[in-house]
Amino acid sequence: MKFLLLAMWIAPAALAQDVHALATKVDVHYNHLTSLRAAYTEHFSGMGMNRTEQGTLLLRKPGRMRWTYADGKLFVLDGKFAISYTPGDPQAQRVPAKQLDDMRSPLRFLLGHTQLEKEMDNLQATPAANGNVTLSGTPHYAMGPGDQRVQKMAVTVAPATGAITGLRVEEIDGSVTEFTFTNMQENVPAADAEFHFTPPAGVTVIDGMPPA
Repeated sequence: MKFLLLAMWIAPAALAQDVHALATKVDVHYNHLTSLRAAYTEHFSGMGMNRTEQGTLLLRKPGRMRWTYADGKLFVLDGKFAISYTPGDPQAQRVPAKQLDDMRSPLRFLLGHTQLEKEMDNLQATPAANGNVTLSGTPHYAMGPGDQRVQKMAVTVAPATGAITGLRVEEIDGSVTEFTFTNMQENVPAADAEFHFTPPAGVTVIDGMPPA
């Protein structure tokens, strides 16, 4: 029993000491990537809603991402603009990347020069499932205007590689968005055309309202 209690006390202490080392490993891992493809599950709860969606994510440096949802929805960031489209809608919304107010926007830090300890204040580590570790903290508000509505952010990491397997974003209104990533393929081919939105016949691209 004494050994069990000692182990329970040592584990959190060791995690706390390893926050810097693990954050650095994540930084190194993503700063050496040029592109990433992964399957994702997105779960949103809040404002009376409880929704789960799935799809495929493609990231490419610098500043490009494409979220292809299983139901046909599309979210594309081409480096300058973010465009979102839902099949059947007569319009697609376009917003300048610098004004992006979207819960997918925290993943933009994977598209630049990652420094988790600068982008998240009060960084802490806690054990997660499957031997992973969750690094959580409050956004430093350096990633964009939309992040100011974020109260807490957490990334779940595979400690052996530094790969991010999950992301959790808590907003000040109590809403929570969670992403789980699987089947990750690094440095895959990702042509410019993957991040270009061609509107279907009859669909107009309009400029969306910037965040207040």
